[in-house]
Amino acid sequence: MPDVRRYSVMEQAIAMGGILSDEPDFSTFENKTGLAEDMKFLASMPELCDVTFLVGDTREPVCAVKAVLAARSRVFHKLLYNSYSPQKKKEPMSREKKIKLLFKRSSEPLMNLQGQQQGRQGRSGYTHKLDTIPEPQGNVHQTLIVEEFEPDVFRQLIEYIHTGCVTLQPRTLLGLMNAADYYGLDELRKGCSGFVQCCINVDTVCALLASAERYIQYKCTKSMVQKVLEFVDEHGNEVLNLGSFTLLPQHVVRLIMAREELRADEFTKFQAGLMWSKKHCDNQPNTDLKEVIGNFLEYIQFYKIPANILMKEIHPLGLVPYHIIMNALAYQADPSSVDPAKLSPNRTRNRGDRSMSVQSSLDPLGSNPSLSSLASSEMESGRHSSDGAAGGGGGHCSPLGNLREI
Repeated sequence: MPDVRRYSVMEQAIAMGGILSDEPDFSTFENKTGLAEDMKFLASMPELCDVTFLVGDTREPVCAVKAVLAARSRVFHKLLYNSYSPQKKKEPMSREKKIKLLFKRSSEPLMNLQGQQQGRQGRSGYTHKLDTIPEPQGNVHQTLIVEEFEPDVFRQLIEYIHTGCVTLQPRTLLGLMNAADYYGLDELRKGCSGFVQCCINVDTVCALLASAERYIQYKCTKSMVQKVLEFVDEHGNEVLNLGSFTLLPQHVVRLIMAREELRADEFTKFQAGLMWSKKHCDNQPNTDLKEVIGNFLEYIQFYKIPANILMKEIHPLGLVPYHIIMNALAYQADPSSVDPAKLSPNRTRNRGDRSMSVQSSLDPLGSNPSLSSLASSEMESGRHSSDGAAGGGGGHCSPLGNLREI
C-alpha cells in the first residue's frame, strides 16, 4: 500500500513538471517605435551615412546608409555594391616598373636584416614606430545622382527603407508608388496603391493629375490615371470649378474636356476654359486671351447652352467666333438647318480617337509622352502592366541605366 501511494505522488510530480514545461520561460520585448526613431535620426545625420544622393533638378542632397539600403532592396544592393562600385582596372606593367620591382625584391633580404637589427635595438632601449593600418577602400563615401524622382519623394522612400514607416499624402503619393516599384519595394507599392482609392476626392484630384504628368513613363501611373479620370467623369462640374484646375497643363485640361464620359454641362466647361486662360495670361502678360481660349472651344458643344446664356454671358465677351454662336442658335431653332460638323468639328472628325487629337495638336510627332497619349492607350495598360517588372518593358525604366555616380 505505501508503494502504491509513493508511485502516485511521483506521477503527480511528473505531471506537474510536464505542465510547467509547457509554459514558456522567456518573454519577448519589442521597441519598434524607438528603433524607427533611431534609424530616422541615423539617416538625417550626414556624418553617420556613407552615401549621398543628389536628387532632382535642384540636386538636393539626401543621405543614407548603404548597408541598410542593400539589405532592404535588391535593386539598391546591385546599384551600390555591384554596378557602381569603383573598381580600378589593372594596367599592363611597363618595363621601368618591372625593373623597379626587380630591385625591390632583390633588396628585401637586406631590409629584413635591418629590421631584425632595429628590433634588437628596440629591446635594448631604443623605441620603434608601428606602421598605421590603412582604412579599407570599401568605406569610401559615395555620391550618386538621381534625376527620376522629386526630392520630397526620394526622401520619403529613404525614410521608409530605414524605418519601415512613412506618411502617405496625395502630393507625393504617385511618385512614391512609382519609386517603390522602381526599387523593388513591393509592400510599399501595395500600400500606396491601396491608399489611392481613399485619397481621390475633389480636393486632391488636380494634384494627382499634376503629379501624373511627371511620372507618366512609369507603369504604376497608368492605373492611377485611369481611376482619377473616372472620378473626374463622375464629378465633372465640381472638378471644373476648382481653383486648382487652372494649375493643370493645357493638354490635360483639353483631355478632360474632350472626354465624352465627362458629366459636366457645356457652360461650366466654357467657364473652366475661360478661368484657365485668364490664369495663363496673368502668368504670361503678352499672351492673347482670345487665342488661348481658342484651344478649348472645339471641345464645347455651344448648341447645348441655352440661348439667353449664349447672348448675355458668352457673346459679349468677344472670345467666341460669331459663326459658332449663330450655328448654335440656329440648331436650337431648327436642328435640321445646321450641319452637325459645324457644331462640334473635333467630335465629328475624331470620335474614335479624341485623345490622340489632343496629343497631336501639341506634339505632332508624338515624341513626348503625356497624359494625352496615355489616355489613348488605357485599354492596353492592363496587358502591359507586368512587363516592366523584368526591367525591359511597359514604361518601366531600369534603375541601372539612370543612376549616375560622381
